[in-house]
Amino acid sequence: MSLGNIFDIAGSGMTAQSLRLNTTASNIANAETASSSVEGTYRARKPVFAAIQQSMLNPGQQGFPTTGSQEQGTGVRVEGIVESDAELQMRYQPEHPAANEDGYVYYPNVNVVEEMADMMSSSRSFQMNVDVMNTTKSMMQRILTLGQQ
Repeated sequence: MSLGNIFDIAGSGMTAQSLRLNTTASNIANAETASSSVEGTYRARKPVFAAIQQSMLNPGQQGFPTTGSQEQGTGVRVEGIVESDAELQMRYQPEHPAANEDGYVYYPNVNVVEEMADMMSSSRSFQMNVDVMNTTKSMMQRILTLGQQ
């Protein structure tokens, strides 16, 4: 693995965390969206990540030797976004404009405290990837100055 691959790895991590931040923001924005039916109610969404293997990142290139049959991960990709299957919140509010014929309103299964924790975690993960890129850049600049003097 070269120093250049580190930019690919950190970049894929930044992309993944950016998507995680966007889905978290969407969940928080829709946390109090009311609906009159279960089908029309917003459900919390979470991204699903998977490790990118060396052979998928650079086909035909040899990476570090692997231990056993498992290949080293060299990045992150988004497999998809899944909706939570947690139970929706049903509140009795007959005066609400979105109330059904029984007077119930359905609210999303979004836990705002959990979403805020996810937002802080993804923000910090994004920042760590930025730090990795900056450190790698600094190392590369120092390597270029080794021959001078």
